Amino acid sequence: MNIKTIFIFLIAFPLFAGMENLSLDQALKIVQKENLDIKIAQFDALMQKYETKIAQGHSFGKLDLTLQGMRSNDAGNVFGFKLQSREATFGDFGFDEFLGPLGGAIYGASQGIAPSDMSGLLNQQPKMLNFPEERNHYVSKLTFTMPLFTGGKLHNYRKIMHRMYELSKLDAKKVRNKKIFETKKTFHDISLVDNYIRNLSLIMTNINRLESVVENMEHEGYAKDIDLLEVQARKAEAQSMYEQAKLNRELAYQYLSFLLNREVSSIKPVSDVAPTPHVTQADISKNLDIQKALHGYEMATMGVNVERSNFLPQIGAFAEYGSADDKFLNEFGQKDFYTVGVQLKWNIFNGGMDKYALEKAKLKQMQAHDQAQLAKKGIALHVKKLQSEINTANANIKSYQAQYHFATKVYNNYHARYKEGMVSISDLLMKQSKQLEMLLQLLSAKNTRNYKVFELNSILNRG
Repeated sequence: MNIKTIFIFLIAFPLFAGMENLSLDQALKIVQKENLDIKIAQFDALMQKYETKIAQGHSFGKLDLTLQGMRSNDAGNVFGFKLQSREATFGDFGFDEFLGPLGGAIYGASQGIAPSDMSGLLNQQPKMLNFPEERNHYVSKLTFTMPLFTGGKLHNYRKIMHRMYELSKLDAKKVRNKKIFETKKTFHDISLVDNYIRNLSLIMTNINRLESVVENMEHEGYAKDIDLLEVQARKAEAQSMYEQAKLNRELAYQYLSFLLNREVSSIKPVSDVAPTPHVTQADISKNLDIQKALHGYEMATMGVNVERSNFLPQIGAFAEYGSADDKFLNEFGQKDFYTVGVQLKWNIFNGGMDKYALEKAKLKQMQAHDQAQLAKKGIALHVKKLQSEINTANANIKSYQAQYHFATKVYNNYHARYKEGMVSISDLLMKQSKQLEMLLQLLSAKNTRNYKVFELNSILNRG
């Protein structure tokens, strides 16, 4: 490896190094800013915010600028072009082909000449009207349309979209709470595994000492080969448990890095038993699922009002201003035009569809009301269940701690008695197995309790 390569490695090394000695408070701040799931949920909420703005825009009307350029030799189009450009003449009707013979007949009559039959003149097809020259036509106009009265449909539609925005914010907050819950749990899992590894290290130290004792006793003829093999087998079992615990800790660090969207190498330990949350009725009402259900009921109520609006007239205004000519924007003011109007549209009959849609909306409103009540009662029941499980886990932890301390003392007692030849190596290892069993039970109880505590905090909408 040359000097240049070493220099590049030393510069790049900090980029790959993980965060050291990370505290839980720091991790919670990072996860709320950097977690990808939280960012995606926030984008969803922001998009729904713009949907709300779009819904508001419908009430302010619509203004369109239209620029058209056309060319045609179609008789109807050409005459219409000239008329819209205010350039139509009698000549466009072929009056030059009609007035000549008519004028001659009038003059002859004035001179006492009997007029000839003029009926054929009316059947003559004017060439200028039927076969006009092709013509360009440019139209520039502004068109404004605006709803004046919709029976409350637009008003309730805006309110529904606003509620949907509120729901999207609750969804984003729910994702945020979940990631906070997972971050806290991972911190406590790592601290719990670290504690477990320390206890396993002490047990392995005791096994190593026991191995030395058995070897010495074997040399002196007080122990057998099988005794040493039993101790070595137990040592291999404890070593396997130790390595598995280290792998679990590494996996927990990888998951924490995934949550924070940055590498984490070590953390500041926290208590391996999370504090028990205090719960009140007001705390339960802050649950996001309850809030979402209440928003759903309000949206269903607005939906009923939307369906009711179908029984009322819809009134809108229309205004248009522009100009047309055979040249673009030519003589705009001299050839301008305008149109204004109001339209009322009222559906009288559509086969009862509006009636049935209204009844369906009312049923949906009643369903949403029951869903809100169900959410309140269901969350309250779930909270009580979690509190009961936490209390049970507290009792189990207290019991397993006492049993583990007792098992440790029993093992130490049997270890001393084994040196004196009062118990067999099998009896001693059985007591050590009991010690390991209680340690695992204690670890499992703490892990279960922490999970329930963080789940309860998440349900109570606590960050």
